[in-house]
Amino acid sequence: VQLQASGGGLVQAGGSLRLACAASGRTSSSYRVGWFRQAPQKEREYVAVAVISRSANRTYYADSVKGRFTISRDNAKNTMYLQMNSLKPEDTAVYYCAADTTGMYDTSPSHYKYWGQGTQVTVSS
Repeated sequence: VQLQASGGGLVQAGGSLRLACAASGRTSSSYRVGWFRQAPQKEREYVAVAVISRSANRTYYADSVKGRFTISRDNAKNTMYLQMNSLKPEDTAVYYCAADTTGMYDTSPSHYKYWGQGTQVTVSS
């Protein structure tokens, strides 16, 4: 599985960005896609997770982004999106999408096998 993240940029506080994570290669009926971010001198942290399985599709968000960020997907394009609204300077980081072929919820970066290259998001105050 190859992941290509895009959509980062520079935005003022209160603004919006939409990140995209395009997947190619091996597919699975059950999988999870996670969005993570890493700010300078900080560890990579969980932002949001989408869990797709035959029984249910669920999304989860870190408390810091809940109500502001939303995951969506376009199956025809094999692309997952992260809509980020009401951005704050503390959202500034390199954002990564990651995936794994299991329909289990998990927020640990070490439990994701496939990673995109990261896209920079900078929010100015």
